[in-house]
This record gives sequence, C-alpha cells and structure tokens, in this order.
Amino acid sequence: MCEKEKNEKKLTLEKFEEATEAVSRVITETKLVYSEHFSNMTGNKVYFKPENMQYTGAYKVRGAYYKISTLSEEEKKKGLITASAGNHAQGVAYAAKLAGIKATIVMPTSTPLMKVNRTRSYGAEVVLEGDVFDEALAHAYKLADEHGYTFVHPFNDLDVATGQGTIAMEIIKELPTVDYILVPIGGGGLCTGVSTLAKLLNPKIKIIGVEPAGANCMQESLKAGKVVSLPSVNTIADGTAVQTPGDLLFPYIQENVDKIITIEDSELIVAFLDMVENHKMVVENSGLLTVAALRHLDVRKKKIVSILSGGNMDVITMASIVQHGLIQRDRVFTVSVLLPDKPGELAKVASLLAEQQGNVIKLEHNQFVSINRNAAVELRITLEAFGTEHKNSIVAALNDAGYRPKLVKSKSIYEM
Repeated sequence: MCEKEKNEKKLTLEKFEEATEAVSRVITETKLVYSEHFSNMTGNKVYFKPENMQYTGAYKVRGAYYKISTLSEEEKKKGLITASAGNHAQGVAYAAKLAGIKATIVMPTSTPLMKVNRTRSYGAEVVLEGDVFDEALAHAYKLADEHGYTFVHPFNDLDVATGQGTIAMEIIKELPTVDYILVPIGGGGLCTGVSTLAKLLNPKIKIIGVEPAGANCMQESLKAGKVVSLPSVNTIADGTAVQTPGDLLFPYIQENVDKIITIEDSELIVAFLDMVENHKMVVENSGLLTVAALRHLDVRKKKIVSILSGGNMDVITMASIVQHGLIQRDRVFTVSVLLPDKPGELAKVASLLAEQQGNVIKLEHNQFVSINRNAAVELRITLEAFGTEHKNSIVAALNDAGYRPKLVKSKSIYEM
C-alpha cells in the first residue's frame, strides 16, 4: 500500500468518532458562546468555540491525547518528544502525565514565560532552543535521533489532526445548521482536522482558514500548488508563526478549505480589546485570528463559528496589547501645544482640558523648543479620551484657543 493510500485511510469518520470518544475523557466541555456584539457588527449570527477555556488553555490537548492513545507500549516506554511554541507543549505534557510517560519539550527561546512554566508544571522536561518554531523543531528531531524518543509532531501528523478535528464534531452537534467555521492556521493540523470532518458531516459548510499576514505559509503554498517555506516569519501570533506547513496535511487543506484570510497584527490588537470588553475573555493572539477575520467576511444572515484556539498569554504581552489598543482606538493620545512661558498659561490649558472632560495622564514642559522663550514653550500632554470623536473635540478646542495643537504619533504609552 502506497503512502498516499495509507494517509487517505487515516482521516475517516470512524477515526474521528474514535478520537471524539477518546478525548472526551480529558477535555473541558467548551459550549458555543453567542456573541451579540459581533453578530450586530457583521449582520450574522456569530458564535465562538472557546478552546481558550480548556484545562491546558488551548485545543492542543485533543490531538496530543489522541495521538498518545494510538501509540504502542514500546513507543510509550521510549518517552515522548515534541517541539512547540507553547500550546502543543502543554497538551503533550499534560497527556503524557495522565499516561505516566516521560516527555521532553523543545520550545523556542522567544516562548512566553507563562507557557514555559505551565509546560514544566505538568512534569515535562523543557529545552529552550532556536529563535523560531522551525529551529526548535530541528533540534527536537536531533534529540529524538540521539535518545530514541517517540516524536509527536505538533501538526504534521494525521492522528494529531484527527484529535484536533473533534472540535468540528462538537460544533456541528451543537449547531447543526452552521454555515461557516473560521479556523486559525499555523502548520495546518487544526484546520485539517476541522475542515475534513466538517465536510464529511456536511459538505455545504464553508471552512475559512485564517493566518497571520506575517506567517502566511499555507496561503503561499496554496498559491504555488505545493508546500513552500517562507524565508522568515514576523507576527505577534506566536502560536501560528510557522514557516513551513505540514506536507501530510496540505492535500486535505487543498480539498476542504474554501478560502484563506490573512490578518495584520494591528487587527489582533483591536480583537483582543473587543473580546475583553464584550466577552470578558482572554484570548491569545493566534486565537484572535478568527475574531479579526469576522470583519473580512462579506456575508450576511449566516451562522458563523469562530474557533478561539487558545488563551495562553502572559501578562506582559497583555499589557503591551492593551496599551497599543488604547492608542489605536484614540482612547489615549498625545498632543503638543505651544504657549508663552509666563505664569498662568499652564493653568489655562488645564482648565480648557477640564471643560472638555479630557483626563490628563502626563505633562512634559519643554522650555527650550525655541530660542525666544517668551514666544513659545512646548507642552506635551498625554490624555485619556472616550474615543475618536472625543479626541477630535479636545484638539479642536485647543486649536480654537490659539494653541496650535499637533498630534504626536506613538506606538506605546511609554513613548508618549
């Protein structure tokens, strides 16, 4: 039997049913969450599949647990090894702990500390190697050869993809009339499993894969008609920062995915604030891809499910994203004004801002912006506003008062 025929026998309805029964023993039930906010915004009925609420913080435990359940006793005794940017690492570590198997996880040096610590907390040995996932993967293969470990690939494995696909079984069971399912894509394991099972159960369901614009390896591969590698990746969505998609998965993506949407990092920042403010949920950047993609779908009156693949985000990253989001939404901004260097001028500006209900965060008074200090000194004011309309009214009031305001562009509150 050729390799292609072997692979074709892997992703069957029977296997998906077997995987669904297996993972039900370890996963947290993640019921669909209806989003009134995004439904009103898009003109559709939008639901979220909150895999960020899994015990390990992501869907990856599904594929890891099912894969381990298919291993022989000899393969288990050798110990497991994998490479991961975080979520697969935790999935394998947790599944290995339940099975009483030793696990070694190779993670990129850039992996958020929270993901590293959580992986270790499940009893796995963590090795930090490489700047990006692909470099960590190469090192994991090397260790597997040296020590004889059983390798559990984070995505390019049909058993792993089958485990991930159990998400589609749950979605369709809960919402049989779903029209669209939006799936994040890194290497393609989640999208392969979900798209294949969804099409098996209902070929009319549209599957939309969503990638970061700075790591769109699957989109480029589909354009080329074959698996291609990106020269580099650059995205804040670390869980989907993959240079080369899985070659075993690629034929399934070609057959079952209807469209690929790419998302800029700036859109993920807006999506993070939307989820926190409207659903009180913390979703990591890769999981936010499908949230941001809702704005790109040119459809109305459809039932759409966005898969939130994970929620493992460290607080430093959260703080940074909140800052950038507030700036993007004009909730925080800096304006520069010129005023005479004489007593009482600062009080006048403060009074004007108070009238406009602008909340001052920081003031910087620069007396040396001009040789003639009596002519002008610069005052930089960082303000909190209600949004764009409020910001514009504050700037207009400063202009009407003769202060010649200029907006200061910044990417971070700390730069303001």
